[in-house]
Amino acid sequence: MSQNPLSRGNRLQYEKSPYLLQHAYNPVDWYPWGDEAFEKARKENKPIFLSIGYSTCHWCHVMERESFEDPLVAGLMNDAFISIKVDREERPDIDKLYMTVCQMLTGSGGWPLTIIMTPDKKPFFAATYIPKESRFGRTGMVALIPAVEEAWIKRKGEVLSSADQIISVVQKQAGDASPGELSASALSDAYEQLAHRFDKHYGGFGTAPKFPSPHNLLFLLRYWKRSGEAFALEMVTKTLSALRLGGIYDHVGFGFHRYATDERWLVPHFEKMLYDQALLTMAYTEAFQVTGNTEFEQTAREIIAYVLRDMTSKQGGFYSAEDADSEGEEGKFYLWSREEVESLLPADDARLLLKVFHAEKGGNFRDEATGRKAAANILHLTKPLSVSAAEIGMPEEKLRAMIEAARRRLFSTREMRAHPFKDDKILTDWNGLMIAALARASQALDDPAYALPAQQAADFILDSMRLPNGRMLHRYREEEAAVSATLDDYAFFIWGLIDLYEATFEARYLQAAIMLNRDLLDHFWDETGEGGFFFSADDGEALLLRQKEIYDGALPSGNSVALHNLLRLARMTANADFEKKAARMGMAFASMVLQQPSAATHFLTAFDFALGPSCEVVIAGSLRQAETRHFLKKLREPFLPDKVVLLRTEDDEGRSLARIAPFAEHMAPLNGKPAVYVCSNFACSSPTTDAGEMLRLLKAGAPASDQR
Repeated sequence: MSQNPLSRGNRLQYEKSPYLLQHAYNPVDWYPWGDEAFEKARKENKPIFLSIGYSTCHWCHVMERESFEDPLVAGLMNDAFISIKVDREERPDIDKLYMTVCQMLTGSGGWPLTIIMTPDKKPFFAATYIPKESRFGRTGMVALIPAVEEAWIKRKGEVLSSADQIISVVQKQAGDASPGELSASALSDAYEQLAHRFDKHYGGFGTAPKFPSPHNLLFLLRYWKRSGEAFALEMVTKTLSALRLGGIYDHVGFGFHRYATDERWLVPHFEKMLYDQALLTMAYTEAFQVTGNTEFEQTAREIIAYVLRDMTSKQGGFYSAEDADSEGEEGKFYLWSREEVESLLPADDARLLLKVFHAEKGGNFRDEATGRKAAANILHLTKPLSVSAAEIGMPEEKLRAMIEAARRRLFSTREMRAHPFKDDKILTDWNGLMIAALARASQALDDPAYALPAQQAADFILDSMRLPNGRMLHRYREEEAAVSATLDDYAFFIWGLIDLYEATFEARYLQAAIMLNRDLLDHFWDETGEGGFFFSADDGEALLLRQKEIYDGALPSGNSVALHNLLRLARMTANADFEKKAARMGMAFASMVLQQPSAATHFLTAFDFALGPSCEVVIAGSLRQAETRHFLKKLREPFLPDKVVLLRTEDDEGRSLARIAPFAEHMAPLNGKPAVYVCSNFACSSPTTDAGEMLRLLKAGAPASDQR
């Protein structure tokens, strides 16, 4: 059997992706995705073994250690296949296509994603993690590879026929959507579905494993505002409180792990993803606006502190993720034994911290891979500190001060441990989400300092992650920007730019959003079909089909975000074409949304905006004037999601804005004082110089929850 010696390395050693580089010295003769691999497969008449994962994926590491580093398995693979490794974060277009196949064939999906396909990219086998040896009904690599090889040699016609049938079904499903029309009932249907799945004991939706799914919470906040339905808000506050208390939150260094393996949010998969930090920052920020709960504000600030401390590059962009494993063990960086805590803190402080954070003598962490319970603890809370303080008879402020001092000591000690691997590639789409989160926090928490890193990231992407013709690129690492941008890159980054404009009122960000939206329409819009955006550009790499997605996953779908962007830009610029495109999207995806409304909550968030009443607010004044700043403060304090805000000044920025939004050109201060122009539900009111009157106008046509 042929092998690729570890000392020599394979073709992945020349790639930029941290995930591909992790496999560069496997004995598997890996290829990156490209013509060389497919031509070799055709020439040697071999099927393709496609393995898709990402650098911080725990089970990807397990499969690598078990199989891809094993000479026996590598030899079998090298004889039977041409093997290709793909970083799903670098090539989400490839990942989405073959994940669709996996879900269709197996009923589930996940990473590592394993696809076996013909040299012309047609899949005939799909799985996720495959062990080395067969166990518990799951076929292992040692048995699978010879079976596939035999089928390819002896029954190749059947294999090719099966691959053609699979592709035919995938293509048919992709074209099954028929136009329809949404109504407000879709919002209530999504709410009812979420309410049915809601875990009333522990918060969140469904059973283990449990994901935070913050886009569901953002939808529920808007549904509460529209309907006044108290349980919608209760689902949000219960979930956010439970997340903050649980082990899914890093109580020592801040930030959220990716998901919990149990229903109580205690035991996480320890990787930290940038997109989770961004979306959860938005959820906690908006929940603070609604409730005034300072725990939500503190959590948003702590997430941001983690991102700015550990996930920000010197260029200004944000890194992608941190691994679950360190020193070959999942969660080792984050776990604590009682003895270690007792050795670091004064006896009384240690005793109190171990009690409050429920550290058990025998440990509370059970490794999912081995099933073994380690003598180590995930620090977590089961009740807010205010309740714990009352129970132990200690003033809350004193308990918080003690906990904070202990946290700092634990953090300093933890910093000396071997850190999890950091995936330091910068992705345009995930950066767009973080820019939006920082811009929203800057406004809602009245903290202009948060806008600065958002600006630095936006400027970096605009300067370093575009082609000379202005088209976006997806990935940046080690001074190289590469990989054609996807729908998500454009949609999420435009989202960030719109929010950043509203945080800073620098017209260049709004202008960039409009220009990029034009490119998105030019190269991703389905002009010949029902409308909507394809995931890949018309001049991108040709895969088996161009997909259009509407359902949310770990992230909101790109079409949903693009719809919301179109609506916001339409209201900010009075561009009727944007409104028409948005209406066409609503019709194009209506039937799919109505099939499972709770799977498309971000689309319904955009639909909620379209349904109205939405408001357009133009402030005519200068940020140098106290009255203008007072207007903004009052405008940003309440939860008013269905509004857009423009600042019209008399300086250069004002003239730039007038070119973007001509309708604002003649909106001017009144009697030398800053004035606010409010339009709601397609009707405009007289301008006012009074902040109270501004809020009254905004609430005049507001939904049920504001009529109090």
